[in-house]
Amino acid sequence: MALFRSAPRYVDGDHILVAGARVRLRVSSRASRVSLRIDAARREVVATAPSPRRLSEAAAFAQARTAWIAAQIASLPDATLLTPGVTIEVLGKPWRLERASGRARWRPATADQPATLMVSGEGEAFVKAVVRALKAEARRVLSERTAHYAAALDRPVPVLAIMDAKARWGSCKQPRRSGFGASAEVGRIRYSWRLVLAPFEVADYVVAHECAHLVEANHSPGFWAVVHGLVGDHRPHRDWLRRHGARLHAFGG
Repeated sequence: MALFRSAPRYVDGDHILVAGARVRLRVSSRASRVSLRIDAARREVVATAPSPRRLSEAAAFAQARTAWIAAQIASLPDATLLTPGVTIEVLGKPWRLERASGRARWRPATADQPATLMVSGEGEAFVKAVVRALKAEARRVLSERTAHYAAALDRPVPVLAIMDAKARWGSCKQPRRSGFGASAEVGRIRYSWRLVLAPFEVADYVVAHECAHLVEANHSPGFWAVVHGLVGDHRPHRDWLRRHGARLHAFGG
């Protein structure tokens, strides 16, 4: 019989349960120490270690902080369940979800009816239809605002993609020249479709932010000067995302 039990061996990406919460073990070469953070989008804890051999230390660190983990998970917003009759906000305006046959339709408010998003399907099919309609609306609005700010900066309209990233609301790849004397390629911008769930001014700030990267690739004072020239004081919009971003990621659960 073995007198001593060896410590569990973990690999990058393993999960353990602590205080009823999922804890994902992660290796990051950029980390200098073991740390914990909450991934609100996945409703889990991330325990990071600087190297694979310290993953056991990261697991033990998480297990020693059960009270903190339980409190953080409990503070996360509940998922927004998408069912007929529920009212959601799209770019700051309320829209009631209704089931109807055919393609998704946005029916504006009238004197006796609220604004309504009508989609087909039941159960999970209904949820997917709502999300598809929101992604399409996000693409439409964000494309319009991207073209607006690209013109304001005298830059070609970048290629746009809609994503569901968990760590960022947008990203920009600056245009680059393909060879000596060749014309520059257009930039590429990606947005989270969940921006359509934020107030219009907040989503618009993210568009301005990413378009500003067509001019300045970093977050230098020069970059923020470009952003300020497009939308004025950006801080209220950035603060809104910090305070409410977890709720947007919980949407549709």
